[in-house]
Parts: sequence; C-alpha cells; structure tokens
Amino acid sequence: MNFSSHSICNPFEHFSRRQCLGAGGGLLLSGLARRLAVAAEQAKDAGKPPMSVILLWLEGGPSQLETFDPHPGVIAGGDTQAIATSVKGLQIADTLPQTAEQMHLATLIRSVVGKEGDHERAVYNIKTGYRPDPTLIHPSIGAVLCDADDSGADIPRHISILPGRSPARGGFLGAKFDAFKTGDPRSSVPDVRARVDDERYQRRLADLSEVLEPQFTRRRLIDMQTNRTLHMESTEAARRMMSSDQLTAFDVTQEPAESLAAFGDDQFGRGCLAAARLIEVGVRCVEVTLGGWDSHVNNHSLQSTAAARLDPALAALMTRLEERGLLDSTLVVCGGEFGRTPRINTAGGRDHWPHGFSIMLAGGRFRKGYVHGATSDAVDKKTAEGHVGDPVEIADIHATIHAALGLDPTHEYSTPIGRPMARAEGRVLSECLDS
Repeated sequence: MNFSSHSICNPFEHFSRRQCLGAGGGLLLSGLARRLAVAAEQAKDAGKPPMSVILLWLEGGPSQLETFDPHPGVIAGGDTQAIATSVKGLQIADTLPQTAEQMHLATLIRSVVGKEGDHERAVYNIKTGYRPDPTLIHPSIGAVLCDADDSGADIPRHISILPGRSPARGGFLGAKFDAFKTGDPRSSVPDVRARVDDERYQRRLADLSEVLEPQFTRRRLIDMQTNRTLHMESTEAARRMMSSDQLTAFDVTQEPAESLAAFGDDQFGRGCLAAARLIEVGVRCVEVTLGGWDSHVNNHSLQSTAAARLDPALAALMTRLEERGLLDSTLVVCGGEFGRTPRINTAGGRDHWPHGFSIMLAGGRFRKGYVHGATSDAVDKKTAEGHVGDPVEIADIHATIHAALGLDPTHEYSTPIGRPMARAEGRVLSECLDS
C-alpha cells in the first residue's frame, strides 16, 4: 500500500462555568456540581492566559488533494503539484506557497474520517463533534469556550465573521452563546449604534428597566445564580458593547497598508486580520468563513481560486500570532465539512468525500511541524477500504482539542432534559500534543 505522508495531529474546544437556566429541571439540579467542577479547572489553570480559538471555516468541502495532501503524478492527483514546506520532508499543494513557509508552526492531520457526506449534516458534525440528533442541538467550540469562563471582552466573546449557511450555535448551552454575526470588517459592525437621539434612547432604557423587567421577574424568567432576568443581562451586555473601546478591534482600516496587503485585501483576508485583532482584546472564539470549495465541476479551477484567497490570510495569521506571542494561547483550526473524492468525475469535478481528508491546526498545545496519518494513491471507490493510514475520527479531534485547551474531554454536561452528555466522545491523540 502506498501512503504519501508523514505523521501530524490536532483540533479545538472549551467548557462551562456559569450555566444559564434551561427549560428542564435537570440543568438546575446539576448547577452546583458544574460550578464546583469549573472552579477546580480554573484553579488548576491559574496564571495561564485564557485560551482562544480562530476557526477558518472552508465552506463547501475543500479538496485535500488541492491543499494539504497532494498526490502528484497519479490520476487521482489531477493537475496539482506538490511543493516543499518549512518542515523537512513535508510537501503540500502548490496552491498554498505562503502557507508552506509556515508549516513548522502547525500540526497537520491527513487522515480524518467521518460518517456524514451531506453538507448540512457534515457541518454539524465537524463544528460540534457529534452527528446530528433530532432530540438535541450540541454546542459548537466557541459556545463551550465562552460557557467555560465569563472573563473576556465587553464585546461578544464568540463571533462569526462572514457567516455562511451554518454559523456556530450555543446548542443546549443556550442561545446567548450563539455567535455574534458580522460581515466584511471594512464595513461598520451592525446594530451597535443607537438609532434615536440620546434623550429618547435613555427613556427607552428606563422603560425597559421599569416596565418590562418587573414583568419578566413575575414570570420567574430568572437566572437562579444571579437572581436577575436573562433579559436584563442581555440588555446590559448590549449596552456595554455599544460603549466599549474594544469595538475598534473590528476596524481593520486602522492597520497599516502593508498589514492589509499581507492578509490579502479581500473580505476573507480582512476577516482573518480582524480575528487576530479581536483575540488581542479578549474575544475567545472567532469563526471566519471562506466559501467557494464545492467543486462538483471544474474542480482544479475552483479549488485553486479558493486556495489563492486562503493562502495569504492563513500564513499571515499564523505569522502575526507567533510574532505577538499569542500562538501558544490561540488555537487556529483550518478545515471544512469533508474532503473531495480521489476520482475526478466526468465534469472535471470532485464529489463529497468524508473517507480521508485533512485538517490543519496551529497553536495551543499542538505539536509544531508534525504530520499525522496518510492517504493512499489507490482507493476502492465504493468502500474506501485501505485508503487511510492512522485514521482519526471527528470525535477524536474534538477530544484532542479539549485536552489541548486544558479541559477534560470526558466531563459530562447535564442537558436541559437531564440527559448526560460528554464534551467529546473520542480519544485524545496524545501524539499530536506537546507534553
């Protein structure tokens, strides 16, 4: 069997400190135990900088063969060539020349396998670590991170820039952990400026406090840990954001022209630059979406075009975090919902392929310059048997991310219906982590 690769690993996530009141009683009964568990975790990590995550979401399914796992010289490899990287012996696709120079900072997993080949279901699986369940919505990594620790920015601590079809959600942790959605950082952040004069604005705030708040209180819509309504907490959080100097972190026009150029002065590049700026002011998770990867036809052209937008932004992001001493406390995750088939179809495209694809991770406790797993040049088109060496389940990636962030992957939440739910079901890939 011919596997082309070396051996690297990684991924992402965090946990719960203050749990908001759900509809079911199970969540209330377990509140004290959860708070004690989180307090113990925070004590263990005292003195360490809080961990953050930047997820570069490649919407549509990037081809591993045109990005991080090229197979030149065989039919499956198509027209893509391989180039050397800053890691001895490691090659990636020639579509990512700038990223190639930064691979010494990253862990590359080339053997990810999943069970979902549909876009919507696969996105859910990758972003939460769980397959879709009609009885429950699982939280994304950003929601788990923000639930784990209240500290951070006055602005939202979970942000989705250029949100695609499936921005990150809070799931059973609550809607307040859904990602705050915003567009091109070149434009102003939506809904953070009052639309009326200050006098009228202050009257509206007084009405909220004196009229609506007592009604919510009478209905017992209260967070039992604070004895305040969630409505009032949301209102105060919005007011803090509207008056916060941290809003300027969204404004990439304050950056020198050379910084904008380094990231690639398009929507995605500006989004990645904004992500770095937001992490610097205390945001815990930023998701930046880049579409254009769904290449059922004309694969090489579509993948090359998308990769040309990814390459400068990803390379510049890793460089900036490293230069500013933030890479050890920031985990960068780059991937999509699945890969593309080794077979090129009759329309010159590649179809959905969850049976061996790549995810790149950099920062945190993940090893630098490490490759895990490999894919073969030859593959059974129906079963994919024998195609992947050292396969990694999606749940394994999530468990490893938890461990990299100092969290116990086996920790159990109690969902609003009283159902126990582990942070992750997979195994920790200890070989991907620094000791």
